[in-house]
Amino acid sequence: MTPTPQLSLGLLLTAAAGFADVVSFIELGGHFTSFMSGNTTQLGDALALGHWPVVLLTASLVLLFFLGSVFASLLALLCGTRWGSSAVTALVLLAFAATLCLAAIGLPSSQFMLILAAGAGAQNAILPSTGSVRLGTTFVTGTLFAAGQDLARALRGLAPPWRWAQHALVWASLLLGGLLGGYGYAQLGINALLVPALVYLGFLIAFVVRRPGKVIG
Repeated sequence: MTPTPQLSLGLLLTAAAGFADVVSFIELGGHFTSFMSGNTTQLGDALALGHWPVVLLTASLVLLFFLGSVFASLLALLCGTRWGSSAVTALVLLAFAATLCLAAIGLPSSQFMLILAAGAGAQNAILPSTGSVRLGTTFVTGTLFAAGQDLARALRGLAPPWRWAQHALVWASLLLGGLLGGYGYAQLGINALLVPALVYLGFLIAFVVRRPGKVIG
C-alpha cells in the first residue's frame, strides 16, 4: 500500500494534470498534451487519411512529451534526492509560464501548446515511486488496469483488500481535475492554466523549504 500522505500529494498532482489536459483538449480542438495514447491513435488515422496538418500536430505533441520526460528524468537524477523534485517542478512551471506568454502574444495554440506537452511529460518525474501506486502521473490507463488487477487478486486473497481503491482514487483525481478544467476554461479561457500552475508553485515552495533529506509527507 502507498502511504496516505504521499498518495494525497500524487492525487493533487494528477488532478492538476487533468485540469491542464482538458484545457489543452479544448484549445487544440480534440488533441491532448498529456494523453499520448489518444494522440498516437489520431496520428495513425491522420497518416492513413493523409491529413498532414494533424500528422504534424499529433507527432509534435508526442515527441515533445517524450523529450520532456527524458529531460526531466535526467534533471532529477543529476539533482539527486534533495533537489530533484524541486528542479523538475520548476521545469514544469517554466513550461506553463512559457505557454501562457506565447498565448498572450498571439501565437496559435498548435504552437504554444507544444511547450505544455513537454511540461506534461516532465511532470511524471516530479514524485518518486512509493508503494504500489504511481504518483502524480498525467495518464491513468495503466492505473485503471492496476485497479482491476489488484481487485481480482484481492478477491483471491493475494493482495491487500483495499489496495485497488488507491489506484481508483488516482483515476478519480484525474476525472475531478478534468471536470474543474472544463469549468475553468469556460470562465477564463487559456488563462485557466493559471490554476494548475499555482498548484505546481505550491509544490515547488514546499520542496524548497523542506528540511534536507526529508521527504514531503
